[in-house]
Amino acid sequence: MASLVVLLLALFVLSLALGALDIPPGRVLGALAGRDEPARVRQVVFDVRLPRTGMALLAGAALGVSGCLMQALTRNPLADPGILGVSAGASFAVVLAVGVAGVGSVLVSVWFAFAGALAASVTVYLLGRLGASGATPVKLALAGVAVTSVLSSLTSAVVVTDPDALDRYRFWSAGSLAEQDGPAVVRLLPFLAVGAVLALAAAPALNSLALGDDVAASLGRRLGMLRLQCAAAVTLLTGASVAAIGPVVFLGLVVPHAARALSTWAGHGPDHRRMLPLCAVLAGCLLLAADLVGRTVARPTEIQAGVVVAFLGGPFFVALVRRRRLAEV
Repeated sequence: MASLVVLLLALFVLSLALGALDIPPGRVLGALAGRDEPARVRQVVFDVRLPRTGMALLAGAALGVSGCLMQALTRNPLADPGILGVSAGASFAVVLAVGVAGVGSVLVSVWFAFAGALAASVTVYLLGRLGASGATPVKLALAGVAVTSVLSSLTSAVVVTDPDALDRYRFWSAGSLAEQDGPAVVRLLPFLAVGAVLALAAAPALNSLALGDDVAASLGRRLGMLRLQCAAAVTLLTGASVAAIGPVVFLGLVVPHAARALSTWAGHGPDHRRMLPLCAVLAGCLLLAADLVGRTVARPTEIQAGVVVAFLGGPFFVALVRRRRLAEV
């Protein structure tokens, strides 16, 4: 964790320094320390890059923790807010709010995102439970793909009828961190804080749930309350992140596997009391690094952070599915 925090701080400084206008890290640190730096440096650091960097850290941490919760709750290593349709549900609800209801505030659209995320997750779970075998990992993944496809089609149908919504949707749907401001970050903090508290409070029970429902119940865990608590946490974390930066796929899939490997390598095993904080820091680092790559490789234009994450996460998802199929054979 100490090494990851050092990496996070390094990425934080680089995110404030690099972009269309490169600023020496010494001047960035001077501006943060309150020294008398040029007005242009202070404007770029505080008005443009600091809100963007803060949003990347918060949204990345939220999506990483959401993915870890979903994988633990469903005991499905393929679970992810993007794969299981949660992000698509939130996206569709936000597009309805913007394109149909005319909502322009992030604070208002986030409530639509919560409703869409919750509705999509419940639909995927009910579809995955159909059949004699119950909610298997593969069935949940297939149900998530189906629901995501339907919601994506409906989202496109709404967007193409409204040119203004289309212009805003193009960048937002790719997972954009551009044009963030300080008030938007502050407004999302309460939702993310409540979701994080609910997630961390569920960590001990998730360790028991990993042993099976019967064992967890025999240890005194209230499974219904646990699932409701985790569902509320995932809805808050994913809904707020999607409303702010758009759907970022594969982040919640890749990070929990990396955190599990780190925790096991350190000798602690898959302990969710350690994995959830690891996921928060790792996901923040990954999204911030993806944003840095997108800002620097195609200057003066940008590649959206969600595109960079998908480019890295797609091969990981394929490799994970292939490994599970070989293990089942």
